[in-house]
Amino acid sequence: MTRRLGPILALAFLLLTLTPAPARADLTAFFGVTTTPTNRSAKGIAVGVSLVVVGFEYEYSHTSEDEVNAAPNLVTNMGNILVQTPTGGVQLYFTAGGGFYQETYRDFQTSGFGTNLGGGAKITLVGPIRLRLDYRVFNLHGEPLYVHPKRFYGGVVVSF
Repeated sequence: MTRRLGPILALAFLLLTLTPAPARADLTAFFGVTTTPTNRSAKGIAVGVSLVVVGFEYEYSHTSEDEVNAAPNLVTNMGNILVQTPTGGVQLYFTAGGGFYQETYRDFQTSGFGTNLGGGAKITLVGPIRLRLDYRVFNLHGEPLYVHPKRFYGGVVVSF
């Protein structure tokens, strides 16, 4: 009986450590600025699921057109993977993803596949409410007016 207890305890410990952590979901509403070729407002929403260090999100963003400075309207729909610190107070993350974009300016319109790289922080404010700061660099394929738009935003995150 004693000889079997060691392997049974080792197996129980292994099963407990291999049990996945519960997934957490969050919803982010954000407002920021796209800086390419000139500063214009960007707003959107992101929905994500996190498994401690790795997370996945879908993000929709709309950047307004600026006719005076010849800056196009840009809409992106991106799926991203996040690698993040497992800490609670300030959670740093790196993100990469891809999806589709549509760029319009006056009579010009193009759409295609795009990718993005970025990073940021989610900062706990109170309970499930967090502040999110994010920076992204996009790579738009096809024939967009601007291939590498950059965006910075701040947002409010609700975790559930």
